[in-house]
Amino acid sequence: MKVLVVGATGKFAGLVIPELKKRGVTVYGLLHNKNKAEEAKKRGADELVTGDLNDIQSLRSAAEGMDGVFHINPAFLENEAEAGINMVNAAISAGVRKFVFSGVYHPSLSLINHAGKRHVEEALYYSDLVFTILQPSSFMQNLDAGWDQMMESGKLMQPFSKYSKMTYIDYRDVAEVAAIAMTGDHLNYGTFDLSFRGMYNRIEIAKQISEVSGRIIEAEEVPFEDWASSAKIPEGPIKEGLKAMYANYNKNGFKGGNDIILRALLNREPRTLQDYLREMAYKEEITQPN
Repeated sequence: MKVLVVGATGKFAGLVIPELKKRGVTVYGLLHNKNKAEEAKKRGADELVTGDLNDIQSLRSAAEGMDGVFHINPAFLENEAEAGINMVNAAISAGVRKFVFSGVYHPSLSLINHAGKRHVEEALYYSDLVFTILQPSSFMQNLDAGWDQMMESGKLMQPFSKYSKMTYIDYRDVAEVAAIAMTGDHLNYGTFDLSFRGMYNRIEIAKQISEVSGRIIEAEEVPFEDWASSAKIPEGPIKEGLKAMYANYNKNGFKGGNDIILRALLNREPRTLQDYLREMAYKEEITQPN
């Protein structure tokens, strides 16, 4: 089976590649930037093809001869809906059979990074492709970015209320479900919301980090502009999208946390937030100089 993976050099699609490889798939990584070819190879891609999500002809060429497409859009892409629909239409034109789309939890929310994905889902529902749509909650891997700074400062800082309840998922579980959907038939035409059980506010997460790391970590709030400056987020659609998302989290959190679907699809217990934090603490410990 040949599968085109969109975002093969990315943090999340890169986790899908090894799951596909475990199941005997030949993975073709879609590259926009040829300079990242080595990165895609390191993640396990067998072959590399170039394409631009804004150029449907290039996508059609990339999809020629593929049995399936795994698609995840770049975060806060300005024309996310159009880019995703381009990939769907290119897959149809190229004669691809299966399409697995990694979208978002609660796509009915009016946030830009949710609304754009609704249009991609609609394109799949109206197509003759054999589709599976995954709707994962907030990724545990997003906690990685500030880990070193948190260990140094003792502060878990994010630009929304520390009391906001959030639901999470380890994207490695999403990647496994994506590979199961691509290589089997029992998830065909399914749309599945995916999350680990329960919701946690930042105070509770800081407590868990303290427990697994042996360090006192406190939950803090930081103004968005200060956070964006520290994270080196440039002006533009990504910054504006993040600003709107965090303002919504500040007011509403990110509700959910029913894991019955994820457990059923994996046929095992999902990775827990504490498992993930313990793993991060262990990695940090073994990288410290003696």
